[in-house]
Amino acid sequence: MPLCKYCSKEIFWMKDGRRNKAHNMDGGDHRCEELKRTLESTKSMAPTSLSAEEIAKYEAAINAKALGQTKKK
Repeated sequence: MPLCKYCSKEIFWMKDGRRNKAHNMDGGDHRCEELKRTLESTKSMAPTSLSAEEIAKYEAAINAKALGQTKKK
């Protein structure tokens, strides 16, 4: 059986609408504190909070990484 990568408990996946949802082995929804803390700690930013120069810098870094990965193959 698969394990939760955050808390290492056994879980299984079931389709819920269009999404797959993790469930505990007893059938209840799987919601571990480690996952909640991880999701809360991620940084989110609004596109309007960045200047055009910063956006160009991020795009250049992404493009350089993508070109570097394709050259290695």
